[in-house]
Amino acid sequence: MIRHLRHLRHPRDLQQSVCGLPAADVQRWETEDPPRVESTCEDCSTLLPEAQRPDDAKHPPGDATLIDTLRRIVANRQHAKIDGVLVDLWSASVTVLIWDQLRDDKRQRLLTLPSHELILRCVAIYTRVTAKKNHQ
Repeated sequence: MIRHLRHLRHPRDLQQSVCGLPAADVQRWETEDPPRVESTCEDCSTLLPEAQRPDDAKHPPGDATLIDTLRRIVANRQHAKIDGVLVDLWSASVTVLIWDQLRDDKRQRLLTLPSHELILRCVAIYTRVTAKKNHQ
């Protein structure tokens, strides 16, 4: 007999569970607070506190202090929640590494993006650069 585990709604995306399952794949949502751990998906139970914690920093597009916040993540060797998104140490360090190598006009173009998009673009640049080095 297969027991269906309940999933918790993601606080920022009600069409998705905390563990990342799309709403179409979730048969029943757990909405109690606090959730009943014995019948809730293990990933949802372990990820929920991080998903619900308040933002450590908020940076609107164009705010150059985002890079300072990322440098602080690297210096403290501790993840942080920026604009509703958890940013891990590796993503922060890669973003700072790429940022420091960019020309000012490229930096200004990146600053027009929301913080999570800026980080994803820097990670993509890093991935392309390291992939090229590995193929040589």
